Amino acid sequence: MKTEIKLIDYLSTRRSIPAFQMGEPGPSTEEVEAMLTLASRVPDHGKLAPWRFIVYRGAERKRISEALAKIAMADKPDLSEEMVKVENTRLTRAPVVIAVISRAAPHFKVPEWEQVMSAGAVCLNLVMAANAHGYASNWLTEWYAFDTRAYPILGVNEGEKVAGFIHIGTPTVPPTERPRPALSDIVTWVGDDV
Repeated sequence: MKTEIKLIDYLSTRRSIPAFQMGEPGPSTEEVEAMLTLASRVPDHGKLAPWRFIVYRGAERKRISEALAKIAMADKPDLSEEMVKVENTRLTRAPVVIAVISRAAPHFKVPEWEQVMSAGAVCLNLVMAANAHGYASNWLTEWYAFDTRAYPILGVNEGEKVAGFIHIGTPTVPPTERPRPALSDIVTWVGDDV
């Protein structure tokens, strides 16, 4: 089928663009909603939807970045000028940043680990959905994904965790390839060839 060939071609060349190499235009509200609809189509044992999205756009990205920078600078008051700039622009590198929030929790039937993996699948689907809409994307975590002091600033609730921040925009440079692991280093075959 043609669609299978296109998907194979995409997967064989898929590459993230660094967030700082993205610019305007970013996706519209309608495009973001379409991406989130596609991203939600993941394995989800028990139909729990153990994840949710937070979409950061416009001036709020700057305000949140600056609040995050205050935490970073309080922890490391000797940050270089360059690193202060990095901290102050965490969410402003791309026009749209979407947090995928894991709501994994104990469940009588569905192991928490499966719920966490479902959130990871959402992250990858969102990366691919952004690419399918013609945008560059990058899945990042960085320190504030793991620092609960940042959670109120980011809109993350108690008991939730950040699976990733998906940065979405228009590439300002062409993608470059990076080394990939050799299959012989990462594959174990069990059983005879069929």
